[in-house]
Amino acid sequence: MTNFDELIKKIVKPLVENPEDVAIEHSESDRFYEYHLITNSADVGRIIGKKGHVAQTIRTIVYSARVSGEKRVRLIIDDSKNKNS
Repeated sequence: MTNFDELIKKIVKPLVENPEDVAIEHSESDRFYEYHLITNSADVGRIIGKKGHVAQTIRTIVYSARVSGEKRVRLIIDDSKNKNS
């Protein structure tokens, strides 16, 4: 299975001003492997982009990676848990 932590970090870190604050938390449900992206509050806009285009592109790349089994991957940009809020 793809290392989604590394994949997400490789995509996100060049986009932000505080790459050391990029963190990923995991959760799992019946249908999904959920990856919660947490960044510095100053970088949330850079991750989301105008009209959400950057976030949608990141999700498209992540969702296209292979996962074994029936579950799918979901990327959640947690703006409620931002570091340094």
